[in-house]
Amino acid sequence: MQIWKKENIKAHQFISEEYWESNYRYVKEILPNAEIYVYVIKENIVGFIGLEQNYIEGIFIDTNSQCKGIGTLLLNKVKENRNTLTLNVYKKNINAINFYKKNDFVITNESIDKNTNEIEYTMTWNRS
Repeated sequence: MQIWKKENIKAHQFISEEYWESNYRYVKEILPNAEIYVYVIKENIVGFIGLEQNYIEGIFIDTNSQCKGIGTLLLNKVKENRNTLTLNVYKKNINAINFYKKNDFVITNESIDKNTNEIEYTMTWNRS
């Protein structure tokens, strides 16, 4: 949960920190219901991906472990057993959009997140 909170605040500086703080308890309660894959280095979780069926709830990598291919490894792991994946990403989160595009996701929809009033994209990956 600490990785979730810290990395959301860092990646979404255009959204108030209070938003993430106020959602902390809710996410902590629902996280055990998701399909989770973790990446561990020396017995420490440094990243994870959470899914609800074919929907990626998020990929979260600790700051000190970013840009080392861990997000791609986690993404490739969940691609192994699926023909399609979708996710939502804020339009202002350019790094995440570029990451997903690099991993063969395409923007399939644009909408407004009613909780933050921010524009978000739906991105989709389909097995070739």
